[in-house]
Amino acid sequence: MSTSGGGPVIPPGWYPDPAGTGRFRWWDGSAWTDQFSTPHVPTAYANPYATTPYAPQRPLISRETPVYNPLIWTISLLPLLTMALLLFWNPDFRVIYVGSQQRPTVDPSSIFTPVYFLLVFSGFLTYAATVLLAYFDSERLKRDGVTRPFHWAWSFLSGPVYVIGRSVIVAKVAPGRGLAPIWVLIGVVFLSFVVTTIKMSALMSSVVGSIPR
Repeated sequence: MSTSGGGPVIPPGWYPDPAGTGRFRWWDGSAWTDQFSTPHVPTAYANPYATTPYAPQRPLISRETPVYNPLIWTISLLPLLTMALLLFWNPDFRVIYVGSQQRPTVDPSSIFTPVYFLLVFSGFLTYAATVLLAYFDSERLKRDGVTRPFHWAWSFLSGPVYVIGRSVIVAKVAPGRGLAPIWVLIGVVFLSFVVTTIKMSALMSSVVGSIPR
């Protein structure tokens, strides 16, 4: 298969091996790679000149190939940054008197402390870092031999979506491995839920206590 001589551009995909091995071989868009599919070749794709790619089961990677790296661990643990900042958010609630009857109420602007703005900024920073790290992680998986890894663009939805999808696909090509980031993510989410609940309860108590009776 070739794209030279003004012929049609063949997209990346699985095509019948031109060497006649009876298997499908991965065409990366410009050259044949050393990745092969399962030996079975469906009759519908027996034509060696077919231009429709076939997507068989992803080939397994060797036991020596690493499936974890600092990138995926960072993505899984990033929510801890916001949780840590939340612990340092201790607004000094001020009481103001509103209405003709001068009813006491908490000044809403008292929540706007430097830590509050740092919390908001950390949310944007965490989101951007997750997308960037997911891109490099996906590219690294490709270099390590993972065919069609979970696309990094899913991280635009959220970090957990990428972690779960990435782990499921890695577990398919590396049986018995690849799911650890999901368990780490579950632990982080649970810890964040507990800490946030306790912190919000403490803040609400502080609000109620600051209003004169």
